[in-house]
Amino acid sequence: MRRAVFATSATIAGVVMLLSLKPHHQATPAAPPPTAGGGTSNGAGAGTSGGATPASGTYRGQTVDTRYGPVQVEITMSGGHLTGVRVLRSPSENGRDREIASFALPKLTKKALAAGSAHIDTVSGATYTSEGYITSLQSALDSARA
Repeated sequence: MRRAVFATSATIAGVVMLLSLKPHHQATPAAPPPTAGGGTSNGAGAGTSGGATPASGTYRGQTVDTRYGPVQVEITMSGGHLTGVRVLRSPSENGRDREIASFALPKLTKKALAAGSAHIDTVSGATYTSEGYITSLQSALDSARA
């Protein structure tokens, strides 16, 4: 009888503890829209009133050395929006690295274009390549918005 009471009490306590846990949801803040005017001018917007014009053109990100090789991207901006991403350098030292890169990079590009920013998740199984991609992408976006 004591075992039944103890087992029931332990079960109830365990269920209560599980129900009191809050699920872990990582809130990803929406990327703020690019600001049209800053406090300083780099000369590109000279002659216009109201600040700089939105970025348009192509911008290269920095080359990021990852565990499996370098990653570098080039972005295309139009009216301040990300419209294209092209991978210039990717890990290709051996067949496995090439295989992972060919699987992950198109997914990362699709995510980046959908998000319009570098605030994207890594691709499972290609963490190092994903982190290099995201870092290079962010540096290109920084160049475009500078």
